[in-house]
Amino acid sequence: MTAAASLATPALLRAQEKTQVADLMTPRIVGLNKSLPPGEVHVSPGLFRLFWTLPDGLAWMYPVRIGRGDLYEAGEFYIGAKKVWPSWTPTPGMIEREPEKYAQYADEGMPGGPGNPLGARALYLFTEERGDTFLRIHGTDDPGTIGRAVSNGCAGLVNNHMIDLYEKVPMNARVVLYPKRPSESLSRQS
Repeated sequence: MTAAASLATPALLRAQEKTQVADLMTPRIVGLNKSLPPGEVHVSPGLFRLFWTLPDGLAWMYPVRIGRGDLYEAGEFYIGAKKVWPSWTPTPGMIEREPEKYAQYADEGMPGGPGNPLGARALYLFTEERGDTFLRIHGTDDPGTIGRAVSNGCAGLVNNHMIDLYEKVPMNARVVLYPKRPSESLSRQS
């Protein structure tokens, strides 16, 4: 187990304010409970939120979906690749779990474009030890999945939010996927 895999959810992940339900789907700048270095991505799976950190203890907060069950992988990563309308090929594990859904894409995958599972943009998560982890932060054209644990391990944003985030996040940016906890938040206003 790497040090990243043993991440504990820090005390800064406790929600302090409630927000109107309509606001939950709108990206916005929020104050953080604890200052984090600017220029990092932090995913708080308990509240289905992704934070892009800014100076002065602020962050852009985006609603996300996350990996279901044990497919969600907590840890520390970096952005090793960025792609616009990426092509997609299911992993062997995906094909094994759901062959009726994924086997048809095993050989040639699916070209990028609308309807592709990676959506309009994708940030590829790497570690020094493993290289490409096959985990992604990516777009989706299915807004009904946001706020749910439904994916094969990746964090997903609606396409227009992902396009916005993609433009902000540079190569090699640090990414922290916190362990699943029932009520965590990085912000003072989640």
